[in-house]
Amino acid sequence: MEELDLRGLKCPLPAMLARKTLAAMLPGESIWVLASDPLSVVDIPHMCSQEGHAMIESEKAPGHHRFLIRRGSAAT
Repeated sequence: MEELDLRGLKCPLPAMLARKTLAAMLPGESIWVLASDPLSVVDIPHMCSQEGHAMIESEKAPGHHRFLIRRGSAAT
């Protein structure tokens, strides 16, 4: 499974780059997104909700958060 490492980037870049990557994927494909920005725990789930993606898992890892996202079919 692909991993998008966005650690070290500040808001709003993690959500924007995750959105761009997901838009290039096929519906149903999944990706791990790694982000160290504290606001990513709000921004990335919000982006998923807006874009129609499924947040499968969200977990704290040492120094960052990991998000498992499945691309939805409604994304553009």
